[in-house]
Amino acid sequence: MALAITEKRISREEYLEGELVSGVRHEFVAGNAYAMSGGTLDHQRIALNFQRISGNQLAGKTCFPTGSDFKLNVQLGGGEEAFYYPDAMIVCNPVPGDALYTDSPSVILEVLSPTTRRIDETQKFRDYITIPSLQTYILAETDGAFLTVHRREGDGFRMETIQGTDAMLELPEAEVSISLAELYRDVAH
Repeated sequence: MALAITEKRISREEYLEGELVSGVRHEFVAGNAYAMSGGTLDHQRIALNFQRISGNQLAGKTCFPTGSDFKLNVQLGGGEEAFYYPDAMIVCNPVPGDALYTDSPSVILEVLSPTTRRIDETQKFRDYITIPSLQTYILAETDGAFLTVHRREGDGFRMETIQGTDAMLELPEAEVSISLAELYRDVAH
């Protein structure tokens, strides 16, 4: 995220309408819109590999992957909400084809970068784990095959790390299994 684009709070409707015509994507947090910066090629490769691999495994099934152009709505409490653009999600609940967002992902992937790391590890982590449907939140490093994975366990989340190109990322909630060698294919280490 970057600086807020306005000092004045905007409504959910103003945000959603504005995103339909804007040439720049914005995330929306508690009435403020934040312009998003672009990512590196390695960042894109990891996200696209996740979408491709999970999409191939999910073909013909209920769950489906989304990319970074599909929004996630999160209720923040106190009547506030956020709209984020995760790098990738797996959604296992029905969503109409004309939907602009989901509020019920099973898996979220964020690819870390120097400018987004703090937000992905703190603010988004705090917001994402309040989503009742979320089972797994994955943070992917770009400088090596290394994942920090937060999995729902009872009333909370348990953190684990998965590293090395011989390792596997198992997502039983979606019946997806991804080797880190494939996830990090064509990524410069």
